Amino acid sequence: MALRFCLFLLGLCWMAAVRAEPIVVHYPRAESVEDERGEYGHALLKLALEKAGNKYRVELSPTSMQQNRALVELQSGAGRIDVVSTMTSVEREKLLLPIRIPMSRGLIGWRLGLVKAERRNLLAAVRSVEDLRRYTTGQGHDWPDLTILRHNGIVVYPVTVYSSLFGMLKAERFDWAPRSVHEIWSEVRHHPDLAVDPNILLIYPTADYYFVNKKNAELAENLRQGLELALADGSFGQLFARHFGPAIRRAQLDKRVLIELNNPLLPPQTPLARKELWFNLSDLKRMR
Repeated sequence: MALRFCLFLLGLCWMAAVRAEPIVVHYPRAESVEDERGEYGHALLKLALEKAGNKYRVELSPTSMQQNRALVELQSGAGRIDVVSTMTSVEREKLLLPIRIPMSRGLIGWRLGLVKAERRNLLAAVRSVEDLRRYTTGQGHDWPDLTILRHNGIVVYPVTVYSSLFGMLKAERFDWAPRSVHEIWSEVRHHPDLAVDPNILLIYPTADYYFVNKKNAELAENLRQGLELALADGSFGQLFARHFGPAIRRAQLDKRVLIELNNPLLPPQTPLARKELWFNLSDLKRMR
Protein backbone atom coordinates (compact mmCIF):
# COMPACT_ATOMS: atom_id res chain seq x y z
CA MET A 1 0.00 0.00 0.00
CA ALA A 2 2.81 2.38 0.89
CA LEU A 3 4.48 1.70 -2.46
CA ARG A 4 1.23 2.33 -4.34
CA PHE A 5 0.68 5.54 -2.43
CA CYS A 6 4.22 6.74 -3.25
CA LEU A 7 3.70 5.92 -6.92
CA PHE A 8 0.40 7.78 -6.83
CA LEU A 9 2.09 10.87 -5.36
CA LEU A 10 4.87 10.66 -7.93
CA GLY A 11 2.24 10.52 -10.67
CA LEU A 12 0.52 13.62 -9.32
CA CYS A 13 3.83 15.47 -9.16
CA TRP A 14 4.66 14.48 -12.75
CA MET A 15 1.25 15.65 -13.97
CA ALA A 16 1.65 18.96 -12.13
CA ALA A 17 5.09 19.45 -13.71
CA VAL A 18 3.68 18.74 -17.17
CA ARG A 19 0.84 21.21 -16.62
CA ALA A 20 3.31 23.84 -15.40
CA GLU A 21 5.39 23.60 -18.60
CA PRO A 22 4.72 26.79 -20.61
CA ILE A 23 2.99 26.55 -23.97
CA VAL A 24 5.35 27.40 -26.83
CA VAL A 25 4.17 30.22 -29.09
CA HIS A 26 5.94 30.36 -32.45
CA TYR A 27 6.62 33.79 -33.97
CA PRO A 28 8.06 34.22 -37.49
CA ARG A 29 11.77 34.88 -37.82
CA ALA A 30 12.71 37.97 -39.88
CA GLU A 31 13.25 37.63 -43.62
CA SER A 32 16.98 38.46 -43.39
CA VAL A 33 19.66 39.36 -40.85
CA GLU A 34 19.33 43.00 -41.94
CA ASP A 35 15.57 43.02 -41.33
CA GLU A 36 15.00 44.63 -37.93
CA ARG A 37 11.25 45.15 -38.36
CA GLY A 38 10.28 42.22 -36.16
CA GLU A 39 12.38 43.08 -33.10
CA TYR A 40 9.77 45.30 -31.46
CA GLY A 41 6.94 42.89 -32.24
CA HIS A 42 8.91 40.05 -30.66
CA ALA A 43 9.71 42.12 -27.55
CA LEU A 44 6.11 43.34 -27.11
CA LEU A 45 4.76 39.81 -27.58
CA LYS A 46 6.99 38.51 -24.78
CA LEU A 47 6.00 41.43 -22.54
CA ALA A 48 2.28 40.89 -23.11
CA LEU A 49 2.43 37.15 -22.45
CA GLU A 50 4.47 37.73 -19.30
CA LYS A 51 1.80 40.18 -18.10
CA ALA A 52 -0.83 37.55 -18.86
CA GLY A 53 0.79 35.14 -16.41
CA ASN A 54 3.78 33.42 -18.02
CA LYS A 55 1.60 30.62 -19.38
CA TYR A 56 3.40 30.88 -22.72
CA ARG A 57 6.99 30.92 -23.99
CA VAL A 58 7.80 32.72 -27.25
CA GLU A 59 10.13 31.05 -29.76
CA LEU A 60 11.16 32.26 -33.19
CA SER A 61 10.46 29.98 -36.16
CA PRO A 62 13.49 27.85 -37.15
CA THR A 63 13.70 29.51 -40.58
CA SER A 64 13.13 33.01 -41.93
CA MET A 65 9.73 33.77 -43.43
CA GLN A 66 8.27 36.30 -45.81
CA GLN A 67 5.14 37.92 -44.46
CA ASN A 68 2.76 36.19 -46.86
CA ARG A 69 4.13 32.75 -46.01
CA ALA A 70 3.82 33.46 -42.27
CA LEU A 71 0.17 34.44 -42.74
CA VAL A 72 -0.54 31.28 -44.75
CA GLU A 73 1.14 29.16 -42.07
CA LEU A 74 -0.90 30.89 -39.37
CA GLN A 75 -4.17 30.38 -41.22
CA SER A 76 -3.40 26.69 -41.78
CA GLY A 77 -3.30 26.05 -38.02
CA ALA A 78 -0.50 23.52 -38.47
CA GLY A 79 1.34 24.85 -35.42
CA ARG A 80 4.46 26.11 -37.19
CA ILE A 81 3.38 29.72 -36.56
CA ASP A 82 1.04 30.80 -33.74
CA VAL A 83 1.23 34.61 -33.85
CA VAL A 84 1.97 37.08 -36.64
CA SER A 85 2.26 40.86 -36.30
CA THR A 86 1.20 42.74 -39.41
CA MET A 87 -0.86 45.61 -40.76
CA THR A 88 -4.59 45.01 -40.64
CA SER A 89 -7.10 44.94 -43.48
CA VAL A 90 -10.70 43.81 -43.90
CA GLU A 91 -9.54 40.63 -45.65
CA ARG A 92 -6.98 39.73 -42.98
CA GLU A 93 -9.54 40.20 -40.21
CA LYS A 94 -11.89 37.82 -42.03
CA LEU A 95 -9.26 35.11 -42.30
CA LEU A 96 -7.55 35.51 -38.93
CA LEU A 97 -8.33 36.62 -35.38
CA PRO A 98 -6.95 40.13 -34.63
CA ILE A 99 -6.06 41.48 -31.21
CA ARG A 100 -7.20 45.06 -31.84
CA ILE A 101 -4.56 46.97 -29.91
CA PRO A 102 -2.25 48.74 -32.41
CA MET A 103 1.27 47.56 -31.63
CA SER A 104 3.03 50.66 -32.96
CA ARG A 105 0.20 53.02 -31.94
CA GLY A 106 -0.59 53.58 -35.63
CA LEU A 107 2.98 54.65 -36.41
CA ILE A 108 3.07 51.98 -39.13
CA GLY A 109 0.98 54.41 -41.20
CA TRP A 110 3.36 57.36 -40.67
CA ARG A 111 5.67 57.23 -43.67
CA LEU A 112 8.90 58.94 -44.71
CA GLY A 113 10.41 58.74 -48.16
CA LEU A 114 13.32 56.45 -48.90
CA VAL A 115 15.27 57.78 -51.90
CA LYS A 116 18.67 57.42 -53.54
CA ALA A 117 21.25 59.49 -51.64
CA GLU A 118 22.10 61.47 -54.77
CA ARG A 119 18.38 62.35 -55.15
CA ARG A 120 17.88 63.36 -51.53
CA ASN A 121 15.70 66.36 -52.42
CA LEU A 122 13.63 64.61 -55.08
CA LEU A 123 10.39 65.36 -53.19
CA ALA A 124 11.28 68.92 -52.11
CA ALA A 125 8.51 70.50 -54.20
CA VAL A 126 5.76 68.11 -53.05
CA ARG A 127 2.92 69.86 -51.25
CA SER A 128 -0.05 67.59 -51.94
CA VAL A 129 -1.17 64.15 -53.05
CA GLU A 130 -1.48 65.56 -56.57
CA ASP A 131 2.22 66.50 -56.51
CA LEU A 132 3.14 63.06 -55.19
CA ARG A 133 1.39 61.35 -58.10
CA ARG A 134 4.19 62.55 -60.40
CA TYR A 135 6.57 60.08 -58.77
CA THR A 136 6.59 56.29 -58.87
CA THR A 137 7.04 54.20 -55.75
CA GLY A 138 7.65 50.59 -54.72
CA GLN A 139 6.01 48.37 -52.07
CA GLY A 140 5.80 44.69 -51.18
CA HIS A 141 3.38 42.87 -53.48
CA ASP A 142 1.44 41.43 -50.51
CA TRP A 143 1.51 44.55 -48.31
CA PRO A 144 -1.76 46.43 -47.74
CA ASP A 145 0.18 49.65 -48.38
CA LEU A 146 0.28 48.82 -52.08
CA THR A 147 -3.52 48.94 -52.33
CA ILE A 148 -3.72 52.07 -50.15
CA LEU A 149 -1.26 53.98 -52.34
CA ARG A 150 -2.94 52.90 -55.57
CA HIS A 151 -6.33 53.88 -54.17
CA ASN A 152 -4.93 57.40 -53.75
CA GLY A 153 -3.74 57.54 -57.35
CA ILE A 154 -0.04 56.85 -56.74
CA VAL A 155 1.77 54.60 -59.22
CA VAL A 156 3.21 51.63 -57.32
CA TYR A 157 5.52 48.86 -58.53
CA PRO A 158 5.13 45.61 -56.56
CA VAL A 159 8.22 44.00 -55.04
CA THR A 160 8.16 40.26 -54.38
CA VAL A 161 10.91 40.08 -51.73
CA TYR A 162 11.51 42.71 -49.04
CA SER A 163 15.26 42.89 -49.66
CA SER A 164 14.67 43.55 -53.38
CA LEU A 165 13.02 46.87 -52.54
CA PHE A 166 16.39 48.50 -51.97
CA GLY A 167 18.12 47.15 -55.08
CA MET A 168 15.21 48.21 -57.27
CA LEU A 169 15.25 51.70 -55.75
CA LYS A 170 19.00 52.00 -56.34
CA ALA A 171 18.47 50.89 -59.95
CA GLU A 172 15.76 53.59 -60.30
CA ARG A 173 13.05 51.10 -61.16
CA PHE A 174 10.90 53.55 -59.19
CA ASP A 175 11.55 56.98 -57.66
CA TRP A 176 11.03 56.44 -53.94
CA ALA A 177 9.61 54.10 -51.31
CA PRO A 178 7.44 55.18 -48.35
CA ARG A 179 8.77 53.49 -45.22
CA SER A 180 7.42 53.83 -41.69
CA VAL A 181 9.11 56.26 -39.32
CA HIS A 182 10.38 53.43 -37.13
CA GLU A 183 11.68 51.24 -39.99
CA ILE A 184 13.47 53.65 -42.30
CA TRP A 185 16.53 54.55 -40.21
CA SER A 186 17.81 51.00 -39.84
CA GLU A 187 17.23 50.47 -43.56
CA VAL A 188 19.35 53.51 -44.42
CA ARG A 189 22.03 52.28 -42.02
CA HIS A 190 22.22 49.01 -43.95
CA HIS A 191 22.08 50.82 -47.32
CA PRO A 192 24.27 53.97 -47.08
CA ASP A 193 23.71 54.82 -50.76
CA LEU A 194 20.07 55.49 -49.86
CA ALA A 195 18.76 58.44 -47.85
CA VAL A 196 15.72 59.69 -45.96
CA ASP A 197 13.78 62.44 -47.72
CA PRO A 198 13.73 65.46 -45.34
CA ASN A 199 10.60 67.08 -46.77
CA ILE A 200 7.34 65.13 -46.42
CA LEU A 201 5.38 63.06 -43.91
CA LEU A 202 2.80 60.73 -45.41
CA ILE A 203 0.05 59.54 -43.04
CA TYR A 204 -2.79 57.09 -43.53
CA PRO A 205 -4.90 55.63 -40.72
CA THR A 206 -3.98 52.01 -40.10
CA ALA A 207 -2.93 49.62 -37.35
CA ASP A 208 -0.54 46.74 -36.99
CA TYR A 209 -1.96 44.01 -34.77
CA TYR A 210 -1.07 40.59 -33.52
CA PHE A 211 -3.09 37.98 -35.36
CA VAL A 212 -3.72 34.37 -34.34
CA ASN A 213 -5.60 31.48 -35.92
CA LYS A 214 -9.38 31.81 -35.57
CA LYS A 215 -9.47 28.58 -33.54
CA ASN A 216 -6.98 29.92 -30.98
CA ALA A 217 -9.33 32.20 -29.04
CA GLU A 218 -7.64 31.40 -25.72
CA LEU A 219 -4.27 32.69 -26.90
CA ALA A 220 -5.96 35.77 -28.40
CA GLU A 221 -7.69 36.56 -25.10
CA ASN A 222 -4.51 36.05 -23.05
CA LEU A 223 -2.61 38.27 -25.44
CA ARG A 224 -5.32 40.94 -25.31
CA GLN A 225 -5.32 40.90 -21.51
CA GLY A 226 -1.53 41.11 -21.39
CA LEU A 227 -1.45 44.09 -23.74
CA GLU A 228 -4.15 45.88 -21.73
CA LEU A 229 -2.18 45.29 -18.53
CA ALA A 230 0.99 46.59 -20.17
CA LEU A 231 -0.90 49.68 -21.30
CA ALA A 232 -2.30 50.25 -17.80
CA ASP A 233 1.01 49.93 -15.94
CA GLY A 234 3.01 51.95 -18.48
CA SER A 235 5.33 49.17 -19.63
CA PHE A 236 3.82 49.21 -23.13
CA GLY A 237 4.58 52.93 -23.46
CA GLN A 238 8.08 52.47 -22.08
CA LEU A 239 8.87 49.75 -24.61
CA PHE A 240 7.42 51.89 -27.42
CA ALA A 241 9.53 54.90 -26.38
CA ARG A 242 12.67 52.80 -26.02
CA HIS A 243 12.33 51.26 -29.49
CA PHE A 244 10.86 54.18 -31.43
CA GLY A 245 11.69 57.36 -29.51
CA PRO A 246 15.08 58.01 -31.19
CA ALA A 247 13.62 57.44 -34.68
CA ILE A 248 10.66 59.74 -33.99
CA ARG A 249 12.87 62.53 -32.68
CA ARG A 250 15.31 62.15 -35.56
CA ALA A 251 12.49 62.42 -38.14
CA GLN A 252 11.52 65.97 -37.04
CA LEU A 253 7.92 65.18 -37.92
CA ASP A 254 6.54 68.61 -37.05
CA LYS A 255 8.83 70.27 -39.61
CA ARG A 256 7.59 68.27 -42.59
CA VAL A 257 4.85 68.81 -45.14
CA LEU A 258 1.96 66.62 -44.00
CA ILE A 259 0.15 64.63 -46.69
CA GLU A 260 -2.81 62.51 -45.62
CA LEU A 261 -4.12 59.53 -47.60
CA ASN A 262 -7.39 57.61 -47.41
CA ASN A 263 -7.25 53.94 -46.40
CA PRO A 264 -9.98 51.87 -48.08
CA LEU A 265 -8.80 48.75 -46.22
CA LEU A 266 -9.42 50.03 -42.70
CA PRO A 267 -11.91 47.72 -40.95
CA PRO A 268 -14.88 49.40 -39.21
CA GLN A 269 -13.92 47.69 -35.91
CA THR A 270 -10.63 49.66 -35.71
CA PRO A 271 -10.61 51.26 -32.21
CA LEU A 272 -10.05 54.84 -33.40
CA ALA A 273 -12.13 56.19 -30.48
CA ARG A 274 -9.57 54.95 -27.94
CA LYS A 275 -7.24 57.93 -28.25
CA GLU A 276 -4.74 56.47 -25.78
CA LEU A 277 -3.90 53.73 -28.30
CA TRP A 278 -2.68 56.09 -31.03
CA PHE A 279 0.41 58.20 -31.54
CA ASN A 280 -0.11 61.83 -32.56
CA LEU A 281 2.02 64.92 -33.06
CA SER A 282 1.22 66.24 -29.57
CA ASP A 283 3.12 63.23 -28.18
CA LEU A 284 6.34 64.71 -29.58
CA LYS A 285 6.70 67.11 -26.64
CA ARG A 286 6.73 64.21 -24.17
CA MET A 287 9.36 62.35 -26.19
CA ARG A 288 11.92 65.18 -26.36
